[in-house]
Amino acid sequence: MKYEPNEKGILALMYHRFEENKYPSTNIKIDVFQKHLNIIRQNSFSFLNPQNFELEFNKVDGEKKILLTIDDAFSSFYINAWPILKKDKIPFILFVSTETVGKNGYMSWDEIIDISKEDFVFIGNHSHSHEYLVKYKFKEFKKDIATSIKIFRENLGYNSKFFSYPFGEYSLEQKKYIAKNFDYAFGQHSGVIDLNKDKYELPRFPINEKYGDLERFKFLINLLPIQYKAIVPEEKFLLDANNPPELIIEFFKDQPKINKINCFSNEGGDWKNSKLNYKKDKIEVIFFEKFLPRRGRINCSMQDKDGWRWFGTQFTLN
Repeated sequence: MKYEPNEKGILALMYHRFEENKYPSTNIKIDVFQKHLNIIRQNSFSFLNPQNFELEFNKVDGEKKILLTIDDAFSSFYINAWPILKKDKIPFILFVSTETVGKNGYMSWDEIIDISKEDFVFIGNHSHSHEYLVKYKFKEFKKDIATSIKIFRENLGYNSKFFSYPFGEYSLEQKKYIAKNFDYAFGQHSGVIDLNKDKYELPRFPINEKYGDLERFKFLINLLPIQYKAIVPEEKFLLDANNPPELIIEFFKDQPKINKINCFSNEGGDWKNSKLNYKKDKIEVIFFEKFLPRRGRINCSMQDKDGWRWFGTQFTLN
């Protein structure tokens, strides 16, 4: 690992429902989705084919790529968004929770198999039950993931190399298990992927009616990565005894301008600027209040000559 100043990164977007307007927290209107695709084209960004993800992840690239991901395989995706993506052969990953396949409001295996035949479509694993898996005993967690892998192999002939944590939640023990069964795993914390990011904590920007307005979208797709060496603690599941966490972000030796980074968090239930202690090649984030259930989020940003840079991390609370 080393700091790569020319790395523009991969920006992953996360969608769920399309034109299911009674679910604004997970829905995007289809005309807005089409405008999102047009904005990406107008910025001359390339859509990343997941088939090339390993190559793109591991190389330093002066061109930023956009990765589309869709969680849950709702029927509204198949009815409303799939025809648009199919027509223009826009690549994406569809993350499937195996228990809901074929149920009311969800795609069937026939539909999933049909779209998977296209070389720009990848099917990702999203667990079996899509429950709050971080609350499962580890034995139950392993059973849930093993069930999803078995069903994937029965219906698709393979297990996906991509995994998406339900609700973006996981413990360190669960993450290590996922690393034994998948090549990459995505969370639901915001940020831009670069070659130094943890392959099993990849960030995505959630897009919905509240966070999908065009001005915000234009801003976020131009974001660049903030590279870092490590985040401590690696354990993202908090008990009362370690809430708030002692958070330290470690950067690369002589990485420039880390003192320009600002962070904000939702400690205590309200978003506020975080107190930062800048050290040589490190930033210590000082929290004064506990994070409230279910998720504690920290987002950091800075502006340099190339534009705005961003990364985030997420803790899950017991």
